[in-house]
Amino acid sequence: MGDVILVIKVLPNGPEKLEAVKEGLKKLEPKRLEEEPIGFGISALIFTTLIPDSGGGKQDELEEKIRSIDGVGDLEVLRASRSL
Repeated sequence: MGDVILVIKVLPNGPEKLEAVKEGLKKLEPKRLEEEPIGFGISALIFTTLIPDSGGGKQDELEEKIRSIDGVGDLEVLRASRSL
C-alpha cells in the first residue's frame, strides 16, 4: 500500500494563539506548514503530511492529535489523495 497526502486547514481560537498552535503542529512533523491569511488579522495554518494508506484510522488519530493542541479552534480536511 502507498501513502495518503493529507492537507488540513487548522484555525486557531484567535490571532494570539497562532504561534502556539504553529509550534504544536510542528511537533507532529508536517511535510509542509503554511500560514494563510483569512482577513482582519486572522490566519489559518495549512498542515500537509503523509499518512499510511492502511485503513486503520490514521487520519482520525491525526485529527484528534491536532484538536488536542491548545489553541486549536477548528480544522477542516481540504484534501486527501494517494501519493504517487
